[in-house]
Amino acid sequence: MQPGPPGQDMPRGARAEALPLRLLAPWLISVRFKAWFNHWQARFGQALELEAERRRPFLWLPVATGVGILLYFAADREPALWAPLTGFALSAIFAFALRTRRFASMACLAVAAAFAGFAAGVWRTADIAAPMLERPRIGKVTGFVESVEARDNGARIVLLLTEFAGMPAAERPRRVRVNIRAGSVAPGDHIAATARLLPPPGPARAGGYDFGRDAFFRGIGAVGSIAGKIASAPAPHPMPTRLAVDVTIDRARNALTRRIAEVGGGQGGAVAAALVTGKRGLITEATNNDLRAAGIYHIVSISGLHMVLAAGTIFWLVRALLALSQTAALRWPIKKIAAVAAMLGATAYCIFSGSDVATERSLIMTLVMLGAILVDRAALSMRNLSLAAMIVLLREPEALLGPSFQMSFGAVAALIAFAERWESRKCTEPPPSLPWPLGPVWAAALGIIVTTLLATAATAPFGAYHFQTFNPFGLLGNAMALPFVSLFVMPAAVFGVLAYPFGLDWPAWALMGLASDVVLKVAHWVASIDHSTVMIAAFSPVVLTCFVLALLWLTLWTTAWRWLAAVPIVLGVAIAGKPERPEILIERDGSGLAVRAPDGRLAVAGKPSRFVLQQWLGADGDSRSPDDPTLRAGIACDQLGCVAQTADKRTVSYTRDRLAIIEDCLRADLVVTAIPWSGACKARLIERMGLSRDGATSLYRTASGWSSRISEPSAADRPWSRRREPRLAAPAATSISIPPASADGEAEVERLQ
Repeated sequence: MQPGPPGQDMPRGARAEALPLRLLAPWLISVRFKAWFNHWQARFGQALELEAERRRPFLWLPVATGVGILLYFAADREPALWAPLTGFALSAIFAFALRTRRFASMACLAVAAAFAGFAAGVWRTADIAAPMLERPRIGKVTGFVESVEARDNGARIVLLLTEFAGMPAAERPRRVRVNIRAGSVAPGDHIAATARLLPPPGPARAGGYDFGRDAFFRGIGAVGSIAGKIASAPAPHPMPTRLAVDVTIDRARNALTRRIAEVGGGQGGAVAAALVTGKRGLITEATNNDLRAAGIYHIVSISGLHMVLAAGTIFWLVRALLALSQTAALRWPIKKIAAVAAMLGATAYCIFSGSDVATERSLIMTLVMLGAILVDRAALSMRNLSLAAMIVLLREPEALLGPSFQMSFGAVAALIAFAERWESRKCTEPPPSLPWPLGPVWAAALGIIVTTLLATAATAPFGAYHFQTFNPFGLLGNAMALPFVSLFVMPAAVFGVLAYPFGLDWPAWALMGLASDVVLKVAHWVASIDHSTVMIAAFSPVVLTCFVLALLWLTLWTTAWRWLAAVPIVLGVAIAGKPERPEILIERDGSGLAVRAPDGRLAVAGKPSRFVLQQWLGADGDSRSPDDPTLRAGIACDQLGCVAQTADKRTVSYTRDRLAIIEDCLRADLVVTAIPWSGACKARLIERMGLSRDGATSLYRTASGWSSRISEPSAADRPWSRRREPRLAAPAATSISIPPASADGEAEVERLQ
């Protein structure tokens, strides 16, 4: 008898076990995957239910509002207001109709919040719209002086124009900001002078920060300088009431600034004055650089830190004084009375310090949190922060695009989220206590270190995106400087302001000056450490979006959902690790360009302005200064122009002469000139007319040539986009003292630490 096939006489189970594993593998994997998927689906479903019970989805309404604002700014023309209002009304109706279905109603509310953000953008732009200068002009200017900020080499003033070079009122900018080198002017004066005005500068590079949009929402229609004589002139009409109030406040601010600076002395007095009045003009650039390198520049910008310290000092002082009375302590709600006093004091502080945009945002946050005390709620909560964010975004939608809003709210969100985790941990595992005085000292030191670490981690992506810098020793600088600011500087400021009307304020300003000097010494020491400032190449908005999503996901959720924040963090780091650097950068008026040399660094041809060159180097992650002689290495120049070669041996010509354009068009791969040119050219030509239309231009290497990105797309028709007329000669932009980036962007950056 012949034996049968192998396994034929085996039991049925044994034959099943003998089947090839490769036949069972797909089935096993499928079963395991389904089990794994069902397990995690159930866990995250339970987590979502728990988040809904804790009312955490409400915290995402400001995020939805921000999405609507971003969509508004992404439009290539000005939208109609009725469209988002209609969408808001329909979404709100659906949310009400579906109120019994929790998640459907939440989704409709999120859509309604997005439409509200879009409508707020449309409304804000229409409300603040004013003419902006289209091209450089020189002429006689008359106007009321709104504000004066003293500087080492003159002053910066804001003028409410009454006349400019015969321009009709419909085309004339409402406000202009100019620098003066000499002459005594005061707020409220009506002056006449010859000024050279420029349109507010657009982005220095494609994808860079739009300073023109920022100036539009600040009500500034032109920037420039007055170099000649300034004379008083009769006003064509009485001063507006609002301006009269602002002038009175600004005069008081200037007087107090001089008083604090004189008593405090030196740069310590200048910093002390800036903390009280918001006037930063007396702080030198060297001091600003030290503060930035030490990671404590936020202390000279009146922001959330100062508002909280000022309001907290008033709150403690009023509550302590009322507690001295047994009747008041037992019968009056002294905590609420102290909260009202702190709210009034914070509002007065905001008004007196100039009501800057960043200060107003900090005031809103402070008022919301103090208002929670009045209704017997916790002051520091994520819900209050979300409410403050909603108010700020609906009131000033443009704030979402600036570093100030992003960094301040990001830092506070991280701190409150940590406080929530810490409180829940203390309820389950009380921390060990240490004997006095080790306990309070250890708690204070640990609090400074932890809050600084959290705030630094939360704000680092925004600082790297907007300013291309990272300060690795910011923890050290903040840990050493903030105790002096919290314990001496700000309390002395409160007592000094209260004593100022009585003429007994000099001890407070002297103490502020001494404490500020210590802070500046700390800043200088930290700034002197090698690599105190690390330059980071600019990364794309996609990377910033990943980091923002990770921060929101990590702080707004309280359950296992928050660990999904690792996904956008890893994705953002991966994309940021390989930044896309342009091959060629061209200034918006054609006055200069930068070419990536064979060594991978930028080489400069022509005479780009110092401000633009700083922007280029920062975006490239290059720590060289604009005066570094190596920036001219590898560029051959003569009176007619310059010639450079890229890493792939392509020739770039920068031409200053019309006849040279013809020759360069025959031998170069790219010709850039500040001269208008409409003739034929075999090479790729970028000339003045095109730059006037497109703004700053960046070229990226491709296999067939270069792909271009422009800073001012011609399709974009927005109120802050300048419709500039072509001109025959490049304006001498380098001779105009245009406010640098630190005046419109970085100076308003605050970190609530």
